[in-house]
Amino acid sequence: MKNFVVKTIANAGALAVAIWLLQDITLTGGSTGRKVLTLIVVALIFGLVNFCVKPVLKLLTLPLFILTLGLFTLVVNALMLMLTSWLADQFDLSFHVDGFWTAVLGGLIISIVSWALNVVLPDED
Repeated sequence: MKNFVVKTIANAGALAVAIWLLQDITLTGGSTGRKVLTLIVVALIFGLVNFCVKPVLKLLTLPLFILTLGLFTLVVNALMLMLTSWLADQFDLSFHVDGFWTAVLGGLIISIVSWALNVVLPDED
């Protein structure tokens, strides 16, 4: 359970950094508390998408991973971020990613920050 909470906090932190750095990834809302709650829910959706959909997509696009020597991971991460944005819109959350190239850059930022936070934060169960 502790590992799940740590990964959700790392995802929320990584999403916050991407929102802060890129103007086309937006999180709107009223108060700061409302924004934090929305960010945590979006981080949970993002974690669920990465847990359920990403492995299937990676398996289906395995030849592209091999052909591009793993660079296709950037496209898959962008698609996961865009899917998270779409799901957030379906749940009436105020998180939006505007455009594919923004999603590529956002996915890169999220991957780097999430990796760094997972190194720093404890991960034992």
